[in-house]
Amino acid sequence: MDSVNRSAVTPRKSRLARTFAKVLHIRAATRVDEVHKVKSHEKPIGKFFNDEDEKFQDRAAMDAFIAKVFAALSSVKAAYAQLQDAQSPYDADGIQSADQIVVSELKNLSEFKQSYLKNHIDDASPGTTILLAEIQEQKNLSKTYEITGKKLTNQSRLKDSEIVFLKEKLGEAERENKLIERRLNSSGPLSRHENLHVSKLAPSDFVSTLKHTMKSIRSLVKFMITEMEYANWDLDAAAESIQPGVAYWNTTDRCYAFESFVCREMFEGFSHPDFSVPGDHRDLPRKAKLQKLFFDRFMELKYLKAREYITWKPKSAFAKFCWFKYLKLVHPKMESSLFGNLNQRSLVTAGKFPETTFFETFAEAAKRVWLLHCLAFSLDPDGVSIFQVRNGSRFSEVFMESINDEAFLSPESSREVAFTVVPGFKLGKTVVQCQVYLS
Repeated sequence: MDSVNRSAVTPRKSRLARTFAKVLHIRAATRVDEVHKVKSHEKPIGKFFNDEDEKFQDRAAMDAFIAKVFAALSSVKAAYAQLQDAQSPYDADGIQSADQIVVSELKNLSEFKQSYLKNHIDDASPGTTILLAEIQEQKNLSKTYEITGKKLTNQSRLKDSEIVFLKEKLGEAERENKLIERRLNSSGPLSRHENLHVSKLAPSDFVSTLKHTMKSIRSLVKFMITEMEYANWDLDAAAESIQPGVAYWNTTDRCYAFESFVCREMFEGFSHPDFSVPGDHRDLPRKAKLQKLFFDRFMELKYLKAREYITWKPKSAFAKFCWFKYLKLVHPKMESSLFGNLNQRSLVTAGKFPETTFFETFAEAAKRVWLLHCLAFSLDPDGVSIFQVRNGSRFSEVFMESINDEAFLSPESSREVAFTVVPGFKLGKTVVQCQVYLS
């Protein structure tokens, strides 16, 4: 009985023990799987955050790289503005400094390009780089605006000088108009030249026209000196280069050096019928018809402004003379220094009339010289010539007229010719004195 009961109880206990062990094994296996699942999930999450950090760092490095590129471009722009500013008036040190900056920044841009192509744009501290680049860019912008402001100020000064000159010219024109009105009222409705014939011309007509010519030339010289002063020219050095070794009685007398230069260029070729203008050589008629030809030219232009006549006859002998004399009188470097460009020269070369106050003044002076030339050949086409006195010559009242009275008032004066300002003229047997500056 006991053995039976013992045998019945033993299998039941062993089955229960096996079931309990199986349950424990399943739970243990489940826990291990959960731990493995948790660990397997931890790795992708970490990798995700690492990828995001790398993208952020790459973007920051690229922003810093672009900021440096824009800062370099602003440096090039500022240096180029400095380079332009240093050219007028000419500043050799400023040009060299700006040129070095431009070359340096272009090298930096080239290095940036190579870095970008090779994908070497890492930056340890992009935030600091961006801040420094923005500071540099703002400094360059400030420098560019400063140079632009300076240029606008200079242009404003030039306009002010033109306004002053035009006001003076207007006042002078008004005074001339009043004088002409008084003459018309006293002598009748017609002027002398309107009823004049080539056979009635006299040397006094030439002398009167010469006075008007020199008045126009002096207006041109005054305008040039004003422009030179605004362009910061050294007028003493410029006068010395034209007439070296001259001791002037007054500082303002240096204007006579510039006047002598303008007269020398404008009257060169005066004794030739074609004024030695290239491309204007033509067969001229005999003496009687030649006189009539030049007198007709004189009357045709006398009552017109230079602009009106050139617009009417752009291929006329006077138009060619005007273009030729401007290119000889105004050197390219001089034009660039005074006006900041060569626009007037380009228009003149193309046969067009520049719309500037300076060229208007020049053209009126050229017109007066041309009229004087026509009048001279109307008087005596065979015997027209000009002359100048050699520097150091003794003063002669027969051939010379002094433009500075101080030489006669001072006992220290040698009364020698320092230089000829206005050339003299010979018309047949008539001599018109040259104007000289005495030392």
